[in-house]
Amino acid sequence: MATNEQFRICQTTGLRVYKSAENLIKANAVVAVVFLLVGGIFGIMVALTRWKAVHLLPADWFYLALTAHGINLLIVWIIFFEMAVLYFASAVLLGSRLATPRIAWAGFALMLIGAIITNIAVLQGDSSVMFTSYVPLKAAPSFYVGVILFAVGALVGCFVFFGTLVVAKQEKTYEGSVPLVTFGAIVAAIIAVFTIASGAIILIPTFLWSIGYVSHIDTLMYRTIWWAFGHSSQQINVAAHISIWYLISAVVLGAKPLSEKVSRFAFLLYILFLQLASAHHLLVDPGISSEWKIFNTSYAIYLAVLGSMIHGLTVPGSIEAAQRKKGYNNGLFEWLRKAPWGNPAFSGMFISLILFGFLGGISGVVMGVEQINLIIHNTIYVPGHFHATVVAGTTLAFMAVTYLLVPLIFQRELILPGWAKVQPYIFGTGVAGISLFMMGAGTLGVPRRHWDISQADAVLPYDFPGAANLMMGLNGMSALLAGVGGVMFIVVVVGSILFGKRIASSTEEVKVEEAEVVTQYGSAEHPSVPGTLVLVAVFFTTFVLYYFVNWKYLAEVWPLR
Repeated sequence: MATNEQFRICQTTGLRVYKSAENLIKANAVVAVVFLLVGGIFGIMVALTRWKAVHLLPADWFYLALTAHGINLLIVWIIFFEMAVLYFASAVLLGSRLATPRIAWAGFALMLIGAIITNIAVLQGDSSVMFTSYVPLKAAPSFYVGVILFAVGALVGCFVFFGTLVVAKQEKTYEGSVPLVTFGAIVAAIIAVFTIASGAIILIPTFLWSIGYVSHIDTLMYRTIWWAFGHSSQQINVAAHISIWYLISAVVLGAKPLSEKVSRFAFLLYILFLQLASAHHLLVDPGISSEWKIFNTSYAIYLAVLGSMIHGLTVPGSIEAAQRKKGYNNGLFEWLRKAPWGNPAFSGMFISLILFGFLGGISGVVMGVEQINLIIHNTIYVPGHFHATVVAGTTLAFMAVTYLLVPLIFQRELILPGWAKVQPYIFGTGVAGISLFMMGAGTLGVPRRHWDISQADAVLPYDFPGAANLMMGLNGMSALLAGVGGVMFIVVVVGSILFGKRIASSTEEVKVEEAEVVTQYGSAEHPSVPGTLVLVAVFFTTFVLYYFVNWKYLAEVWPLR
């Protein structure tokens, strides 16, 4: 067993932090933030090009920027940060030493090398195949090599995570079941193994095709298998950021889930059914049977949605129960009004929860309906949904937990606390605008991947309604606002790491209530959460109304058949 000198004690939470795990968390988090900056810059370029009045980039640069934006933000930034989350949820929350730290560093090196190789391939201009890299579009061989190396490195990190769980169990660093946050991280890692395996199955032969060793890649086969990688990677994000919601609620407010067993069951539903959501990318493909499409977009997806619905009740419910226990019992929403909205970890988490549910969740279910999917599939509505889930949901949750990790892992106080307080609101408002205006423009038919939405160079040009052009302009403004929020986050975090006042650590155990809540959850005692039930009722009402509005849109298309 590791000696005491290999640990330090966090003065804030009382958690034991193993040195090797701490260094790996630091490395993965720092590199993640760097690629967040890179991908964000390319994203602003894309948004300003889609803004008709600005139209920043020429066609070739637009597709280069779109590829770099997707690769760096949908894959590199998020998975690097998720590696940090996995090491935190295992070694730190369980108070355990890290299994095979040298192998973990090798995985980190593979991820970093792969990310750099892929970015170089994109910037050289021969690999503007976008995030999906659909064949017969062919990227440079180094593009595929980089993605494969990155994926292998991430797979190594997952196995080190699993190994650390074994170490913690053998050395009895915790009692009973693993904490709920760790359980959610286990779910994320299991989905990650499936996801990376799917990527390897399709990207390795595609690399061989790019060097001429394989003569042909079937496009339908590629799309079907690739989306088991491309969309399932977002399901890793969902499991990870919901775990972070529980973590922040526990650390900031001492909240316990309404029913820990039910929350664990909801996570299990993700393993069995959540990856099936990738079917909504294939609903217009003619080579897949109607039976498969109907099963995936009805019975199977309902169970995945059930898991998210449970978390959507239990996370705010646990917050309400904790607040009411502290005496905030006046009316339905005193518990919410008196929440610590000046704490960027809490505000970022709660904004992430609301935006993910109302924008990402509702739009995702609507897109997953086979019939409705036909009218929005190839429109800019789809990236509007992506930004509601991956950016408003995952990225904002990762930003929120970083405000906790800087004092805990980097042992630094936050600089510019005023910036930190308002950053989640600025970034959240910007991202909400991006999602809403993209989905609105997509409803009006604006295409998803076209360089010039006016299609001025087309043989048969088409003028979209003025509202569509207005929405794309507002989307550009929202992207600039989100960019400001992103820069504020990076300045605060990087500045705190470099210049923040150092927090002293201890070699003795410190008992802190929040640490005990995080590592030993249990369920809230006889919770009464009327305010949460009202919020859930508002959500369902919004969901039903929007769902049937889209059926009306579909009905207006039927006479064209």
